Amino acid sequence: MPLSRRTFLQYGKAAGLFYSASALGALSVSRASAQAPGLVSDAAGILDLPEGFTYAVVSTTGGQMTDGFLRPGRPDGMACFTDPANADRCILMRNHENWPDTETGSPFGENDELLPHLDDDLVFGLKPDGSPFFGGVTKVVVDMRTGQLVEDYLVLTGTAANCAGGPTPWGSWLSCEESMRRPPEESQRYHGWVFETPSSATGVIAPVPLTAMGRFAHEAVAIDPDTGIAYLTEDSSTGLFYRFLPDTPGKLHRGGRLQALAIRDWPSATTSNWPRDWGGPGLGHIEPGQSFATDWIDLEDVHSPEGDLAERGHATGAAQFFRGEGMDYARRPDGSGGDIFFNCTQGGNQRSGQVWRYTPSASEGRNGEAGAPGTLTLQYESPGADTLDMCDNLVVAPWGDLILCEDGRGDQYLRGLTPTGEIYDFARNAHPDRSEFCGACFSPDGQIMFVNIQEPGITLAIRGPWANLHS
Repeated sequence: MPLSRRTFLQYGKAAGLFYSASALGALSVSRASAQAPGLVSDAAGILDLPEGFTYAVVSTTGGQMTDGFLRPGRPDGMACFTDPANADRCILMRNHENWPDTETGSPFGENDELLPHLDDDLVFGLKPDGSPFFGGVTKVVVDMRTGQLVEDYLVLTGTAANCAGGPTPWGSWLSCEESMRRPPEESQRYHGWVFETPSSATGVIAPVPLTAMGRFAHEAVAIDPDTGIAYLTEDSSTGLFYRFLPDTPGKLHRGGRLQALAIRDWPSATTSNWPRDWGGPGLGHIEPGQSFATDWIDLEDVHSPEGDLAERGHATGAAQFFRGEGMDYARRPDGSGGDIFFNCTQGGNQRSGQVWRYTPSASEGRNGEAGAPGTLTLQYESPGADTLDMCDNLVVAPWGDLILCEDGRGDQYLRGLTPTGEIYDFARNAHPDRSEFCGACFSPDGQIMFVNIQEPGITLAIRGPWANLHS
């Protein structure tokens, strides 16, 4: 159904600082493709978009930032925040998925000549040879009137493979390490943590790992603003879906309890839907739209140096998810709470991706939850790469669709998934590198979509007639 401008603006206002109103709780399981506008070829060879949409390049990898450091490579997960100092500006907190063996994209330049400008305690991790890891976070301030860069800073550094993460309701960005490098052969300290970075930072912060949130191949985080509970995905073929019950909501550094989701009456479930002849266990098939009551299993030794948290959790009954990645929280329009949506990049019968929805219990994390448990639903499963090819990052749009970033095997698209279960193409990566899309997010007023093309490292601001997208 076409959205009127009034309806669109109402959705945008409901989105507030971070979260979007959404009708996705009633998403159907149709595998049809939406009637989408054709994409217009970009003469600049960067981004094909529907008629009427335009983009601006916010920044590219390698240039000098405001603080004198170089813009790191491989921009990935990202979130947008209001700028309290200027209503015409917004703040992007942007991850950089530089893996330990990445040789380009360092913020410190060749031979780390800029590293002496930082105190040693501001660099989280070093390689065995004493050189720094250069994954981390940059803060990017954007003029929303033009989509142009105002200033940018290095905020977190010395971390490894900061892939996705998530915003908090209190104005910070949770950046997640996907790499679990360990000493002494791979690093000088353990990696595989979540780090909290304030959007107010104007320089490199002291890195403090939130160890109570577990050591594993972290991907994304979404926080329910009503409860303060954090949900976490794991980018692994044998990964789990986690929740973190903070001892003090809003104060993650004070610790809490980490748990893994289990499907009631199906202990140690495998949710991939892979056929046995593709290496899957063949333990039954989950239909799109099928829902399950859930339980949560307490996890022990969550920061184990062995990096075996998922293996131990699955052995005690937790469900496996095939490469859990992007995730977002969406408040339901009726005010009855919200849902957590997350992608499994290579889940599904065609190994092309699954979209899941977790609906928390009315007593989530409290006494009474067992009697009225949360619900897990297979929201959508790709019928093949031509429709949706390996969905990665995810964001709920202000008008209620899910925007899915592909990290597939051919052309890379931004795909939309409507509340009626239809897939449509919104953008195509026209750059010769054909790299993945990452970090899609919206400005606080809902008028700009920001997104990264990971290689060669481009951050884009997209504008257009959003309210007419399906007309």
